[in-house]
Amino acid sequence: MSKTNASLMKRREAAVPRGVGQIHPIFADHAQNATVTDVEGREFIDFAGGIAVLNTGHLHPKVIAAVTAQLHKLTHTCFQVLAYEPYVELCEKINAKVPGDFAKKTLLVTTGSEAVENAVKIARAATGRAGVIAFTGAYHGRTMMTLGLTGKVVPYSAGMGLMPGGIFRALYPNELHGVSIDDSIASIERIFKNDAEPRDIAAIIIEPVQGEGGFYVAPKEFMKRLRALCDQHGILLIADEVQTGAGRTGTFFAMEQMGVAADLTTFAKSIAGGFPLAGVCGKAEYMDAIAPGGLGGTYAGSPIACAAALAVMEVFEEEHLLDRCKAVGERLVTGLKKIQAKYPAVIGEVRALGAMIAIELFDGGDSHKPNAAAVAQVVAKARDKGLILLSCGTYGNVLRVLVPLTAPDEQLDKGLAIIEECFAELA
Repeated sequence: MSKTNASLMKRREAAVPRGVGQIHPIFADHAQNATVTDVEGREFIDFAGGIAVLNTGHLHPKVIAAVTAQLHKLTHTCFQVLAYEPYVELCEKINAKVPGDFAKKTLLVTTGSEAVENAVKIARAATGRAGVIAFTGAYHGRTMMTLGLTGKVVPYSAGMGLMPGGIFRALYPNELHGVSIDDSIASIERIFKNDAEPRDIAAIIIEPVQGEGGFYVAPKEFMKRLRALCDQHGILLIADEVQTGAGRTGTFFAMEQMGVAADLTTFAKSIAGGFPLAGVCGKAEYMDAIAPGGLGGTYAGSPIACAAALAVMEVFEEEHLLDRCKAVGERLVTGLKKIQAKYPAVIGEVRALGAMIAIELFDGGDSHKPNAAAVAQVVAKARDKGLILLSCGTYGNVLRVLVPLTAPDEQLDKGLAIIEECFAELA
């Protein structure tokens, strides 16, 4: 009996907890670049990229070759027991790429949540303080500490009770929704007046472009003021680049476009082309604040994942993927704005930094009426037409595009055509 998506969904429901969500009722069988084929043999254009994990596409030949070569050497020793060169080489390359004119060191771990957890640990050790300020709409992970930092209760922490204390919430600047740079800075000052003294705050953590929150881009001027405020009070600035890093925004790290450097930077997702790898890079003096044994993990910095990440960085250089990122972003944004012009009552805004692209939908063009229902319809209709899309946003009213940067123009155009068809059917 041949496998079907429906039969596998039944097995999944019986074997996997319902808390593990699934956006599309599809089981992938194999993939290549920006095309995924399901177990029934149907092909889909992948505008999701495993949620920003596949900037170099599915199964990039250079990444696969590097992983294959590493498989014939060793798969695991635990770096804290027996070290291996790919870990060190990757840290050297990350140190050179992360913004900041200062000596850096890098810790490798396995997941983005783990990277954020460790960034907070490092900030606390380096400052002797415990508090952390995060922002509205933030997404920093699903472990207990990172759930506290994440600014969205449903579905991430619903029913789990209160998250760890010592976390305070500031307003993320968002001109579309009436939050100015002044408003955001004032919200931090209110925390200092009402909740915690600056000397009790170890770090302020921010996504230069919000991910799950809706792909809102932090204004450069805001980042400069935030950096100055952190310097004034001896607070470490953590840039969460788990989703924005590895070339998604047109520079290898989004903070390169913000005019300031963070003290600590987290990264993950596309850094290893689909293999689990994450990390924290920061000022050497802060990274060294924790004594030997206080950082690491059994699988942290897997040699397989390190080999993949080194290959990813070579692909970016050889294939000029940062330039390609800008071209992909421009092509898609131009096409999406043409669609917006046809359906202004539904599409409120098309925004992007590089190829990190969002389409925000409103009811009747009213920015106070988020249209999550329309987003759900577009995602479902697009899937039926062979295009995989994702939604995001505090109110679920944002479509996001995270297509592999290696996708050919023909696929980008076909994806745009499908999106336009979906909006035509909504009208």
